[in-house]
Amino acid sequence: MANDSSTGGYILPAGSPAPLEDAALDALFQQVVVGVTGLPGAMVRPRWQPTAPKQPEPSVNWCAIGVTHIDPDDYPVEVHDGTGNGQDDYAVHEALLVLASFYGPNAMSFCKVMRDGLYIAQNREALTPQGITLTDVGKPVAAPELVNQQWIRRYDVEIRFRRKVERTYPILNILSAPFEIDTDTHA
Repeated sequence: MANDSSTGGYILPAGSPAPLEDAALDALFQQVVVGVTGLPGAMVRPRWQPTAPKQPEPSVNWCAIGVTHIDPDDYPVEVHDGTGNGQDDYAVHEALLVLASFYGPNAMSFCKVMRDGLYIAQNREALTPQGITLTDVGKPVAAPELVNQQWIRRYDVEIRFRRKVERTYPILNILSAPFEIDTDTHA
């Protein structure tokens, strides 16, 4: 049996749709990169995978994408609805930092297309249902890698997003109490 605020103990979220996290969040950003850059889906990869696939050849354009930092605002809000249904909301805003690394002979070009394309409202529509908004896109940064005595072209760009995470907790409100308030009034 789940606890509520009248039982004591830990209270878990109840019935709230969970925000996208982990692989599902990476998959959403992967779809955005594919849509905005035109790179094939197989060439836009999660930055971290349980089994790392073979890195494409230096002549292949591709991207690694992943959330590197989540910064929640301090002091989330707890909203009591006042109906006594025991379903009060909790909300916190988070800043998400996503790192996109572009590789290949056209790495800089794809990095810049990504940067410019994210500022087009239509290109961000896939993020809207998840409550994710674009804050800003950083400057492309050259980060070439030396692999087997060969330089691999690479450009990184940091992308900042914000989202509101909402959860519902079984927190009961005080609807009435067996006491009266007596005030002294002096005329």
